Amino acid sequence: MDSTKPSSEIAYEFSPLIRVYKDGRVERFVGNDTVPPSFDPKTNVDSKDVVYSPQNSNNSNALSARLYLPKGTNNNNNNNKLPLLVYIHGGGFCIETPFSPFYHSYLNALVSACNVVAVSVDYRRAPENPVPCAHDDSWAAIKWVASHVNGSGPEDWLNRYADFQRVFFAGDSAGANIAHHMGIRNGREILDGFNTTDAKDRAFFDEIWRMGYRSETNGCDDPWINPCVEGSSLASMGCARVLVFVAEKDKLAARGWLYYEKLKESGWKGRVEIVETKGESHVFHLFNPNSENARVMLEQIASFFNHQDKP
Repeated sequence: MDSTKPSSEIAYEFSPLIRVYKDGRVERFVGNDTVPPSFDPKTNVDSKDVVYSPQNSNNSNALSARLYLPKGTNNNNNNNKLPLLVYIHGGGFCIETPFSPFYHSYLNALVSACNVVAVSVDYRRAPENPVPCAHDDSWAAIKWVASHVNGSGPEDWLNRYADFQRVFFAGDSAGANIAHHMGIRNGREILDGFNTTDAKDRAFFDEIWRMGYRSETNGCDDPWINPCVEGSSLASMGCARVLVFVAEKDKLAARGWLYYEKLKESGWKGRVEIVETKGESHVFHLFNPNSENARVMLEQIASFFNHQDKP
């Protein structure tokens, strides 16, 4: 037997998304394509890539983020700076990147509609880098962003155009989970969910979580994936406003509603809102960005970002 030949034994099979072999090899079937940063004439948004962590704790490759700026943003007056959005992509912690056509196109549209400066964060993915690696990397990116608060950071776009009195964390799917944890961590270290009653669906979510976590876990009731479990610290959320989006036909919609209710009841002093889009499924706004419901959602996000009150 040739010991150098890759094993064909499968540990986890989640086609058409990802396959993990028992020897540790990983095959990703989606989210592998990338596009370079560029000026997008359709949305009038420019973008560029920056390194936020030259070397992470495991001495692996540098970690980057993609920055987005509405074209024509050239006013250094502090009163005219733009809200700053830190966006964290989804993909079950294991697929996609900020550099995929999927997310690059969405961030262009989001930045244009909302008139914000955006930082779209790359992070190490499971299962090679189990959760909470993605959370740790995202926090490192946020700390890098915060280093620009006095206008003396390494990235000119953030120094010149970002309003650090109006900072937002956002994400979709797994990225929304990470964004929540970043809000909690920000409340603790202030800087200068899955829910379904269908047994088959819950078993699927439990299994993909175990693949990504690689440790003893309570599946969908693990605190990393379920912020509503007993002992969670929702009251320490480090922001003033939260907007939750759920889709009526999403198998995870009930967890979104639960998160909304628990955050309201937690004693947190901020304001939480929820919007449910009827007739739609999980991340519909990414799969059908030109649909009417996606357009309405984008308008609602823009209104939230540009609210007169400081978050």
